[in-house]
Amino acid sequence: MNFFNYVFLIASLLLCKFSSSAKTFNVLDFGARGDGMTLDTAAIQRTIDAAAAAGGQVLIPRRHTFLIATLDLKGGIDFHVAGTLLISTNQRDYATDGVITASSAPDLRITGSGKILGQSLSFMTGYDATNEWWLFKEFRPKMFVLTGCTNLVVRDLTFGDAPFWGLHMLGCENVLVDNVTVDNRLDVPNDDGIDPDHCRNVEIKNCHLTCGDDAIVLKSTRQTNDFGDCANIHVHDCVIRTQDAGLKIGTETTGDIHDVLFERCKIISSSRGLCIQLRDEGNVFGIAFRNIQFTSRYHSDPWWGRGEAISFTAHQRSPGGKLGKLHDITVENVTGRAENSVRINGSAASRMENIRLKHVAVRLGRWTKYTGSVFDNRPTKVLDPVEIHATDGFNVRFADQVSLEGCSVSWAEDCPEDFRDSVRAENVTALKVAEFKGDSARHPRVVQ
Repeated sequence: MNFFNYVFLIASLLLCKFSSSAKTFNVLDFGARGDGMTLDTAAIQRTIDAAAAAGGQVLIPRRHTFLIATLDLKGGIDFHVAGTLLISTNQRDYATDGVITASSAPDLRITGSGKILGQSLSFMTGYDATNEWWLFKEFRPKMFVLTGCTNLVVRDLTFGDAPFWGLHMLGCENVLVDNVTVDNRLDVPNDDGIDPDHCRNVEIKNCHLTCGDDAIVLKSTRQTNDFGDCANIHVHDCVIRTQDAGLKIGTETTGDIHDVLFERCKIISSSRGLCIQLRDEGNVFGIAFRNIQFTSRYHSDPWWGRGEAISFTAHQRSPGGKLGKLHDITVENVTGRAENSVRINGSAASRMENIRLKHVAVRLGRWTKYTGSVFDNRPTKVLDPVEIHATDGFNVRFADQVSLEGCSVSWAEDCPEDFRDSVRAENVTALKVAEFKGDSARHPRVVQ
């Protein structure tokens, strides 16, 4: 059984785990007011604790709005949101930096057709019109912080207007995220959608995400505890709109990230359609992207990404920093429209290896007002953060065993002067270009 079938099996078992005969604990019966003004955290926490002791469902009922801060979910319950949860804007109400939290909670379900609203602008100091984003205060909570949970299900929820990260899962195993809607503001920074971090055996499917920052991003952040690799992840059939990366790995790569499949997703808007950013000592390998459509464009200067169609980079975070290896990556049947290159860039510190692009078709043009002719290298103190560079169709540097099979590039009319070669390879060995379609904007097809 391959790991994708294994993830599906785990997800199916999780759906059967919670019995329909389990007792329901309505938060109104434990003193919650649900008027949207009274802080209901304590009453809902009492409900959670009672349900955990007996095994059952915590019900957030319809037609009520409950003002909350930090809630600590327990294992063995179904936290069912049918109504609305509104997060408090008062830092003193919070026990941690998260709203919906759990730690080492097995067999936890978070479900329901209700909403969790983050009131993001209340955590901002004001709007920077020049840079086109909101400036944030020192404190802003994450919507979810779920740590060390096994057999976790999150499904059918809507959360949005997040002031910071959305669904952050750290060190969780056997996870299903299904039919979740993320409806964040596009102009609030760091409001990621879904962040599996050191997680294993995860399926994310049928989700719709709108967010200013990365939509679905796999990480291995630096932790004092050893949460293990981030591995056996299947992301599929999602629709994404973001001002950062659509489908991403990194930049936090302190541990290995491997055996990942992204497929059948549509990225309506992004600053980098597909993205891998290796910046730390972990290795990234066994990654596949297939059957994906994307659009990638420039945004105002502070936003991360510079309209790269695909951006795989391996650069040291700081001088002398340890850097792992990025290898065995496949991109297949991917098509998109972008304002910048397909970028496969290793470095002298870490050459990429065995990168295969098959039937990748990109159409390049410029349609936004922002400054072009650059690559975004951030975060790094080794290279220029934003590098002046011409726009090629496929740009490959510091890499070995790279293949472009059945790929193509086309150019919009009236391309700027900085649009150059269909394929440019620098410091590359064993480059294979087969059945490539499309001429360069102004130069020979392949420059090496």
